[in-house]
Amino acid sequence: MRRTLLPLAVFLALALLLGMGLSRDPRAVPSALIDHPAPPIGLPLLQAPEQRLEVQSLRGQVWLLNVWASWCEPCRQELPVLRDLGQRAGIPIYGLNYKDDPRAAAEWLRRNGNPYRASASDTDGRVGIEYGVYGVPETFLIDGNGRIRYKQLGVITPGIWEKRLLPIIEALR
Repeated sequence: MRRTLLPLAVFLALALLLGMGLSRDPRAVPSALIDHPAPPIGLPLLQAPEQRLEVQSLRGQVWLLNVWASWCEPCRQELPVLRDLGQRAGIPIYGLNYKDDPRAAAEWLRRNGNPYRASASDTDGRVGIEYGVYGVPETFLIDGNGRIRYKQLGVITPGIWEKRLLPIIEALR
């Protein structure tokens, strides 16, 4: 009897763990940076390389940092939602162009529309690493004190905006 209970108990425990794992949202990857200060950016702006995007200059406002690239098809799909959010919700959106050719990125924005107040050029991916970027697109919600409050992996859809980002933004304002 005992010999059959042990394998059954192990099987049930593994099934429970698998079930818990399958019920999780794969885009909800925890970030070690949540509730920590946003790392400095200090990179040249894509459209004005003589200027730099500085996190400190954005203090006092809630804003989004969207990590994107011209070679990223989901980033193109996300652009209409970002343009709408920036206009309708009045939230400033800044870009971090990740591991991309600045000329290709500027042309991509010209062709597809630019939802960003400014976009920094992270050609070597150094700043992306400091933010814990897994891939593009990713979006960080940063509060008025310069702390990261939420990280979205993948495309922001209208549903994600309404259910996840907007409630946090409203609470922070």
